[in-house]
Amino acid sequence: MTKPIRLDGIIPDMLSGLRADRALAEIFPQHSRTRIQGWIRAGAATLDGAAVRVRDRVAGGERISIVCAVECDGRSAAQPGPLVVLYRDPDLLVLDKPPGLVVHPGAGNRDGTLLNRLLAHDPALRSIPRAGLVHRLDKDTSGVMLVARSLHAHTRLVAQLKAREVERVYEAVVTGSPPSRATVEAPVGRDRMRRIRMAVEPHGKHAVTHYRIIERYRRHARLEVTIETGRTHQIRVHLAHVGHPLVGDATYGKRRAQTRAADTPDAVSAFSRQALHARCLSLGHPVSGQALKIESRLAPDMQGLVDALRAAAAGSR
Repeated sequence: MTKPIRLDGIIPDMLSGLRADRALAEIFPQHSRTRIQGWIRAGAATLDGAAVRVRDRVAGGERISIVCAVECDGRSAAQPGPLVVLYRDPDLLVLDKPPGLVVHPGAGNRDGTLLNRLLAHDPALRSIPRAGLVHRLDKDTSGVMLVARSLHAHTRLVAQLKAREVERVYEAVVTGSPPSRATVEAPVGRDRMRRIRMAVEPHGKHAVTHYRIIERYRRHARLEVTIETGRTHQIRVHLAHVGHPLVGDATYGKRRAQTRAADTPDAVSAFSRQALHARCLSLGHPVSGQALKIESRLAPDMQGLVDALRAAAAGSR
């Protein structure tokens, strides 16, 4: 399903000499340069009625016209399902994602995803790339997620995330007794031995994670975590790398080591997902520029884990 788009304008003289894609990105800032390049390559853009190429230089004064369609994944079905909305306006939707919900359809998960629910909640999201989803959370991570409801908002949110202008704060429960605060700076890439995992790899992408202790227990700790970069599984990989894997993380943790002690609370051994929650997002509104800070309470299962660890620590005093 597509939504037709028509954009018209005149190339100002001040843009003379620029490549066509750069000039059009200046004229239509609500659309990313990558999106405009795609429209040019698809033959949707003309200058004075003639086809244009990405690298063509503009002279100034030409009439530009773009007639195209914005594509969403037409294979994805709209499927009803609950959504917890933390913030809503015509350009932005902020959700509180529950644990256990896959975000995007993929191999083995074509249905029942957050994207499917979004299409049922707001059919107009079909006209936004990826139904407005501009970032990911792992299936078993809970918390705050951004959704763009307009093309302009989508372009700005993607740019803000790329420029690291969105502050993301997480909470995690880890094994062991980490330092009161620390920074982990280590490249993250595909694990060369087990390709379904990520790992700290010398040739991986630059990644920086900061954390501080919120609360200590006997053999565990509750952390506040912030990230400068958004690599796949970054927090899980970094904390495991420094010897403090997330409770319940079957991919990067050591469940036997987590549950071996006889006095470990049952809540730890029973916790069946990584103990990670996206607690807060701070950003400038993608259209108005208004400062937004949106928070989510811990998911009930993670709050239960914290309560059990706190009670066990108090009982040992």
